[in-house]
Amino acid sequence: MTEDVSFRRKPLTPEQRQARDAARRIEAEKAMRDHEAAQKAFYANKERLRAERLAREAAAAKG
Repeated sequence: MTEDVSFRRKPLTPEQRQARDAARRIEAEKAMRDHEAAQKAFYANKERLRAERLAREAAAAKG
């Protein structure tokens, strides 16, 4: 049985490895910033809607 060598990867040089790691780090940092921004927007909207609901309930209770 022969081994299929078309799927073998060439080993990365230290410079290529550093470049790959730097790119991954940058991508991860961007993903974290995007996630944090989305979470802040979600919770801000949630609090706004909650305040509106409480105001409606208070107005309904008055009259």
